[in-house]
Amino acid sequence: MSAQRIIRLSIAVVASGASLALSWPYWRDFGYWPESRTMWLAYFILGFILAVYVFYVFLGSLRTLFEHDALEREKSSAACGCGESGCKEDVA
Repeated sequence: MSAQRIIRLSIAVVASGASLALSWPYWRDFGYWPESRTMWLAYFILGFILAVYVFYVFLGSLRTLFEHDALEREKSSAACGCGESGCKEDVA
């Protein structure tokens, strides 16, 4: 597993843990649809797994977005010919 994947997974787990801490069932006195502790446990385990997946996919797509932005800047800098990122020429 690459270092980037480990970092993304770690961030996803920490963010999901923070989300879980913010919605811990004991603070709400079990007042919603899963009345038993077993259902609350199943509800939050499933929610935690889904949250890790969503954060992981989001961080992966964010990485892709930044890679595309870097490629676009590189292309516009090469087309400009001046080698500076603040070139005023139209590259379209």
